[in-house]
Parts: sequence; C-alpha cells; structure tokens
Amino acid sequence: MYLVGGPHQNKSDAQQWLEKLSTDRQRLVTDAEVLQEIMHRYVAINRREAIQPAFSVLFRIVDEVFPVDRKTAARAKDIVLGYHQLSARDAVHLAVMELNGIARILTFDSGFDDFPGITRLP
Repeated sequence: MYLVGGPHQNKSDAQQWLEKLSTDRQRLVTDAEVLQEIMHRYVAINRREAIQPAFSVLFRIVDEVFPVDRKTAARAKDIVLGYHQLSARDAVHLAVMELNGIARILTFDSGFDDFPGITRLP
C-alpha cells in the first residue's frame, strides 16, 4: 500500500527496496490477499477509482500472484491459532509463503519477525 498509496513515512523506503530488488533481478511475488487488501482499503475510504491504478502498478512489479485456496486457508488457520500476535491477514501471507517456498518478505510489519524461517526486509 505504501507504493501505491498517498504520502507516508514508509513510502520512500518501500520504493528504494523495490528498486534494489529489481536491480538485483530478484523474483517478486505477492498473493491474492494483497489484492483484497488494496480493494478493502480503497472501498473503505471511498476511492474505488484508485483500485485499477493500484492493481496495474502491482501487476507490473510482480512476477506472480499466488492464490489463496483451501490448503492455504487451512494452514493460515493453524498459524493464527498458534501465533496469537499475528493478524488473520498476516497468517494468510505466511501460509502462502510456506506453501510456495518463500522465505523473505518485504514488509514494515514487525509481526513477521517472530515467525520461524521468515526473514523480513527491511
């Protein structure tokens, strides 16, 4: 959201990280939950016209969008029940990561720091 949203203290850092990862030719992926988060936020603030531009930017940046299916939801449930400090959305992201062999996440959310096997950037 920092990349496509309005001014924010993390926007510049997010842009710099994205430029670095792109320059290093890192494969960038996301999941369907991120798309849902974009829609949820822009609907909540009555800015539906911003959804398509945000999706367009995201689709230009990422190499793949992972689905959230039954297996992912089941793993997310186990994660959220075992790690009470995590939100349901974070549990979905972690489940997607585990099931697809992703070990690094670009996020400013320190809640990911305590989850085993995950490295948070920055």
